Amino acid sequence: MLDLIASRRVVRAMTEEPVAREDLERILDAGRWAPTGGNTRSVRFVAVEDPVTLRLLRMVSPGMYQRPTAAVVLCLDRDVLAAERESETDPTPSYDIGTTLQTMLLAAHALGLGAGPVSSCAWAAVSVVLNLPANLDPRMIVCIGHAAPPEEQLPMRAPKVTWRDLTHWDRFADA
Repeated sequence: MLDLIASRRVVRAMTEEPVAREDLERILDAGRWAPTGGNTRSVRFVAVEDPVTLRLLRMVSPGMYQRPTAAVVLCLDRDVLAAERESETDPTPSYDIGTTLQTMLLAAHALGLGAGPVSSCAWAAVSVVLNLPANLDPRMIVCIGHAAPPEEQLPMRAPKVTWRDLTHWDRFADA
């Protein structure tokens, strides 16, 4: 598992080869196992394979550099959150989107697929494209496909860091 985590990368260039429905279903099943605050299970999935719908999503999602052959839109179900009495300012539902996203990215990688998140979207337009009911609030898109060769991938912007670069032990000293 640790090797899988360390080798996963955001894939921003994909081939035109379709994602097998069985693989997409396995990624969706992995997403349902993601941890959620209070076990609320407020994250809903909209799986997209239709090329026209994918093209429309790309038109309203400037962050979607990929040309995926499949995507999963992660939505929060406001009805579930209201039943759980989640406040509008509680960050837990956003954390739930994050854990679901990471779980799906790892599942795609484990299946030999490329995947990448997209958060730069016109979310109201995404709702229209997908004809979402009013209770579903789209928050993230997981693009899924077969990775293009490494030379076609966009370079990483940030320098590589180690865990040591990111870690401070125990407490910070008084300034």
